Amino acid sequence: MPETRPVAVIIRGPLRRGDLPGLYARVCAAFTANPGRPLVCDVSEVAIDAVAVEALARLQLGARRHGVQVRVRNIPAKLGDLVAFCGLVDVIAA
Repeated sequence: MPETRPVAVIIRGPLRRGDLPGLYARVCAAFTANPGRPLVCDVSEVAIDAVAVEALARLQLGARRHGVQVRVRNIPAKLGDLVAFCGLVDVIAA
């Protein structure tokens, strides 16, 4: 039976838009190395801005492409509000 324990990552910020392709590649590599295992992403230390929202959306895209889930943990209330404002509450799972 495959391992179902989640893979844990922490995203720290502030992030720059130029950081996003590398972050996406690293997380997709984690999906490939841990097939079927969900990813738990701690965002308590990320800056609250549109780049953080884009990063979270890209992580969800990578997860869907690999058939796994990303769960966001410790999301600051203001970042959650920004995610909602962008209409991504159903995309960025908390």
